[in-house]
Amino acid sequence: MSAHDAALLEPAAAIARAAGREILEVYAAGAVAATAKADDSPLTAADLRAHRAILQGLRELTPELPVLSEESAPGSYATRAQWQRYWLVDPLDGTREFLARNGEFTVNLALIEGHVPVLGVVHVPVTGITYCGLPGQGAWRQEGAGARVTIRVAEHSATPLRVVGSRSHRGDSLRAFLDRVGPHELLAIGSSLKLCLVAEGAADVYPRLGPTSEWDTAAAHAVVLAAGGAVSTLEGLPLAYNTREALLNPYFVAFGPRDRDWLALLR
Repeated sequence: MSAHDAALLEPAAAIARAAGREILEVYAAGAVAATAKADDSPLTAADLRAHRAILQGLRELTPELPVLSEESAPGSYATRAQWQRYWLVDPLDGTREFLARNGEFTVNLALIEGHVPVLGVVHVPVTGITYCGLPGQGAWRQEGAGARVTIRVAEHSATPLRVVGSRSHRGDSLRAFLDRVGPHELLAIGSSLKLCLVAEGAADVYPRLGPTSEWDTAAAHAVVLAAGGAVSTLEGLPLAYNTREALLNPYFVAFGPRDRDWLALLR
């Protein structure tokens, strides 16, 4: 993490909040029409308005850096492989939650350098809460225009264990993990908020045993790292970005406390 990255944090947070305002204008209008993308995930006017706001903001902030957004064509891996630094963006993470009107959706902005997130901003439009992280320097939670408050992962696992899981995606693998960990509380929530709960110590572990894309995780991944946690593949390697043509993540586990062998529980 460089001093230059630290200087980008507040402007990036401001861009995320501007995108959040675009989303809330659509949200306030009530019922929203959605179309299906190629992968059958929904797309709304809010996704596109947030996407445009972020692109404009990042082009003004760092015109020299490429931007990879969920709502833009990714280009070829031959081109992306040349990128040393770039922005990885999900303008509206949790579109299903947006359509369900439960408030559990976020704006995600991450700065990637050398396959690692070095800056992350996760903004929650409905609550006005913004999570920010600079790995190596710290992680913070800010409510509206209030002061930033430092956040850290939990040092020890709670009793019962606090497991965060997807509100929209469950499966047999997660149920098997829950059987193995013993007494637990399952916190079901949408979007990148799952990772943020780990980062702020409100949950102990988030096993993701289903598909995610790189833009779904990168911003909150940076916040988890900055808060002292880890995000690991099931093989024990750090989750990495822009390493191959596909933009899908492998299965992973995010955790704060290190008093359990999380990987052994997932095998």
